Amino acid sequence: VQLQAFGGGLVQAGGSLKLSCKASGRAFSTYTFSWFRQAPGKEREFVARIYWYGTNTYYADSVKGRFTISRDNPKSMVYLEMLSLKPEDTAVYFCAAKHLHGGNTSDDYDYWGQGTQVTVSS
Repeated sequence: VQLQAFGGGLVQAGGSLKLSCKASGRAFSTYTFSWFRQAPGKEREFVARIYWYGTNTYYADSVKGRFTISRDNPKSMVYLEMLSLKPEDTAVYFCAAKHLHGGNTSDDYDYWGQGTQVTVSS
């Protein structure tokens, strides 16, 4: 599976962005996808996950209620809609995939996109 993340940019605090992750390869619907982010000088952290079955989702507490992860299986796309952005959301955002089940840590995932920069100005 190859992943390509895009949609990042510069936005003012309180604004919104929608990230996209295009997957290539077979059996897209059997993969769990997550978004992670990494700010300068910090470790990569989990943001959101959508399971391979149905539309079950899971979020980090820091983004719950502001971010929404979704997937479009026919298009092999995963999205992260980000509302009410804060300066602390500034980071490079990565999409990641794991066949069937994936967790909250980077080591849980086998496939990674290249990352897309999100910068939120105050």
